[in-house]
Amino acid sequence: MKDLQNIKQRFGIIGNYIGLNRALDIAIQVSSTDLSVLLTGESGTGKEVFPQVIHSFSTRKHGPYIAVNCGAIPEGTIDSELFGHEKGAFTGATDSRKGYFEVADGGTIFLDEVAELPLSTQVRLLRVLETGEFIRVGSSRVQKTNVRVIAASNIDVTVAIDNGKFREDLFYRLNTVPITVPPLKDRGEDILLLFRKFAVDFAEKYRMPSIRLNKDAQTILLNYSWPGNVRQLKNITEQISIIEGEREITSEILKNYLPDYQGIKLPAVFRKQDEKSFSNEREILYKILFDMKSDMNDLKKLVLDIIQKGGSDLEFHESNSRVIKNLFGDTKVEEQIANVPGNNVVDYSPRPVRNDIQDTEEIIEESLSLSGNEMELIIKALEKHNHKRKIAAKELGISERTLYRKIKEYGIGL
Repeated sequence: MKDLQNIKQRFGIIGNYIGLNRALDIAIQVSSTDLSVLLTGESGTGKEVFPQVIHSFSTRKHGPYIAVNCGAIPEGTIDSELFGHEKGAFTGATDSRKGYFEVADGGTIFLDEVAELPLSTQVRLLRVLETGEFIRVGSSRVQKTNVRVIAASNIDVTVAIDNGKFREDLFYRLNTVPITVPPLKDRGEDILLLFRKFAVDFAEKYRMPSIRLNKDAQTILLNYSWPGNVRQLKNITEQISIIEGEREITSEILKNYLPDYQGIKLPAVFRKQDEKSFSNEREILYKILFDMKSDMNDLKKLVLDIIQKGGSDLEFHESNSRVIKNLFGDTKVEEQIANVPGNNVVDYSPRPVRNDIQDTEEIIEESLSLSGNEMELIIKALEKHNHKRKIAAKELGISERTLYRKIKEYGIGL
């Protein structure tokens, strides 16, 4: 097992945080293999050092090592940069050119910000990882390459997969060995070690005494969240070294370079997501549409109930009351029921039954029989036209023969 401290000194890695040591230990163990590695961690944590460690302790250490920032290459030229192109393949291609995968044959290629690759380029990369084959832009000839791929991303790749921006099969192919680089805010005393190292480096660079922190300033440094991680700490150290005349930095001086400093770090409040909450707007829209469909079905049943009961003495059950409330809000159900056309029911509150009142009103029900109505229309038409069947049939919209059959069927005397 190689000595971690010697490796740290060789590659300029500072700190003793257990998470950092664990990431470095995995990198050393996997270096002797050809497995793909995916580095994850926030921007500025120093992920670019780990591919160098892996390459240096691998059997490919004498081969080329190429680092590619995928996010810095325009989408229109990324395929040409990675896989090369033939002369005349596109406007400006005045000559053939080798891509990074061809140049790095027998060595290691580091793809930083791999989640920024276009989907079409991801398909090409997947083919290289699985078969070692690639095709130059504008060519039809398949070429082989023997390259170890190490990738890095500062965003959650699984989220990019859910958003349709990264291929799931490519993720699993790259993520053979995952290594997570811890953020600076979690590394505790490592922050002070890094500050001292940067302060000494800048003192030598600018030929001036090194700056140092008093106790209060050290406390602030440890409690700061460091959203820019090691890169931000290095920049702030350089600023203070150049701008400040005093070599001992107090908390008041340090706060001027940390404008968003919020004091002591407190644990973040974690609120468990409600089971009924939604992860995106699409689910919310689906929920609204389903609720509308349910309300429409209930409304159809309610209207059918009104039609079947003839609009009078309608008994609204609990489900009907719920539909009315959903449609009209807090307005009283009785008021909405009373506004239904043809509905004479005004008050649905229960009343005591009086046995001393007899109902003497004669209820005349209108006949809804089709045959009865048809016979009545035929008689009216015959009387109107003095029993001339031809004219009566024309007005009724039927043939004279059909009219004759109906007269005989209903026994209408002429």
